[in-house]
Amino acid sequence: MNRFLLILSFSFLLTNCSREEINPYPCLDGDCSTFFEIDPLVSPSVYQDENGFYHIEHHGINYFTIQGQLDELHPDYVVNGVPIVETAYDSDYWVWINGITFTVPLYSVLGYFTSGNFNNPIPVGNLTYTINDMAGNFPPLNIAGYSYNPNSNLKQLGTYSKYNYHPRQQIFFDNQMVGDTAKILIETKYPNDIIIEKEINVIFK
Repeated sequence: MNRFLLILSFSFLLTNCSREEINPYPCLDGDCSTFFEIDPLVSPSVYQDENGFYHIEHHGINYFTIQGQLDELHPDYVVNGVPIVETAYDSDYWVWINGITFTVPLYSVLGYFTSGNFNNPIPVGNLTYTINDMAGNFPPLNIAGYSYNPNSNLKQLGTYSKYNYHPRQQIFFDNQMVGDTAKILIETKYPNDIIIEKEINVIFK
């Protein structure tokens, strides 16, 4: 009987040790966490109000950058210096192109010129072109950096940054968006199915 209890106890200890070796907690500090913000070096006028909304002004650059900081992993989840982490970006803001119109000048073969060297012709009128159904040729664009089409896998929509502790993602922002708001969705996946979700709310100015 004593021998049976000894074998049972030894087996229990081996089982506990093997679990600890195979499945250590993913993050070194014992609590996986993330931090994300809009990079102030790329958008120097950005600020966060008391409600947590980021206010960002358009200065001619059609993007801003979200930078992140992830917790370091236990060495068991780092392969050849590469951490097994993944960050996905999505948003609730889509850009549709319904049509585009542009105007070009018209010139006459026997027209007038601004100088005697005949290098600068004077237009005799304008012609306007309109291209409709642009959405059929260019699918809707999410400002997180991906497009949607009927063949898209809805479970894999988004843009991804993998295998680094300092993910960075550029977000589309042009002057037509001024006055709107957007929600940037960020999902970080650590080993052992640990998922952390964050939101960045943005007001375009």
